Amino acid sequence: MKPEPRVKPTTKPSTLAEWLDYQQHVHALGVDMGLDRVRAVWQRMGAPAIARQVITVGGTNGKGSTVAFLEAMLAAAGQRVGCYTSPHLIHYNERIRVAGVDADDAMLIESFERIDLARGDITLTYFEFGTLAALDLFARADLDVAVLEVGLGGRLDAVNIIDANAVIVTTVDLDHVEWLGPDRDSIGREKAGIARRDRPAIVGETEPPQGLLEALAKQGAHIERAGHDFYVEREVHRWRWHHRDGTVLDLPAPELAAPVQYANASAAIAALHALQAVSEVELERIAALGMHFPHAPARLQSLGGDPALIVDVGHNPQAARALAAWLDAQPGGRVHAVYGALADKDVGGVMTALGSRIAHWHLANLDQDTPRGLTADVLAGVLRQVLPRANFDTHDNVHQALTAARASARRGERILAFGSFFVASAVLTES
Repeated sequence: MKPEPRVKPTTKPSTLAEWLDYQQHVHALGVDMGLDRVRAVWQRMGAPAIARQVITVGGTNGKGSTVAFLEAMLAAAGQRVGCYTSPHLIHYNERIRVAGVDADDAMLIESFERIDLARGDITLTYFEFGTLAALDLFARADLDVAVLEVGLGGRLDAVNIIDANAVIVTTVDLDHVEWLGPDRDSIGREKAGIARRDRPAIVGETEPPQGLLEALAKQGAHIERAGHDFYVEREVHRWRWHHRDGTVLDLPAPELAAPVQYANASAAIAALHALQAVSEVELERIAALGMHFPHAPARLQSLGGDPALIVDVGHNPQAARALAAWLDAQPGGRVHAVYGALADKDVGGVMTALGSRIAHWHLANLDQDTPRGLTADVLAGVLRQVLPRANFDTHDNVHQALTAARASARRGERILAFGSFFVASAVLTES
């Protein structure tokens, strides 16, 4: 279901909180796919180069982790890097990072003022304001590389007003089907829209939909596929990255947990290799360092304790399958889930993917956090349908769900908090 129209504000803001509230009301709809409005405003701002090179990262899952690997590797190479990601976990400032530091309130406010002045009578969505702020701040930061994460889809996402030197499509699965299409082929075609003719397009999964490959080929991109042009050879504590040109990198295991992180790291390396920015020896050095220092909170992040608390932003069936694979590879005690979800997510698919791995579900209301949030009762109804033997309790909010999980879990067991950025934010704020 698409968002309701917004009410136009009457006063201009001054603080960051006021600016963010203002942006929620400037445009009639919360999401309005298309590039005409945002491109027009960017052109009014002069459309300066945002960095000497740009890497755009799209996909259903794995975007944030892939951006983190790129940032860590490029920083290890001595590059000045800017990263734009969304959504944020705790503070809006997290969305825009320059040289490893989040943008401060004053920088963001000044950028929003410039955008608002330039836009005139052109309306912008909340996301479009944020994207233009990132581009504006990057253009003023003398960056070697800007790394842009696609917010939704690719072809019509606001970041696509920038021509990237290389793109990565991490994975393609069913999500945001009301905007992107009902199947993987349709969604893949939308995500392929970030690619450019004669420039590298890295495909991060070994079995991508044909629609993605066809669209990339039609655009004339130089396609490099996981499992074909590059591949991973894993050992117990190390792994090797291979390319068809004979390049082999011997690397430590990624610090980020979950088997899927090898694919994300591999795609990030493939992009740097394709850009030929450094020698093979230097690439191995920076890739090795990049495995140790990725900045990606709430990607199977362990918050310690006994029972152990793990938080993850996974919110769709593909992400849930990755969580399931991680749990299978991490034998241990019973798992207690703290789970909340948004209305546009495949809740049944998520629950089915995890199945009996979850000993007890603590279902949390998210309807007070966002209009898109589901109630715990709705989650319980889905759980009864797909896993009729599952044990669960319902809670008014994430705090109560986490408190109950901590009270019921025993030493040696685990608490997995996941399902939405809202769940991850609440848990990280509390912990």
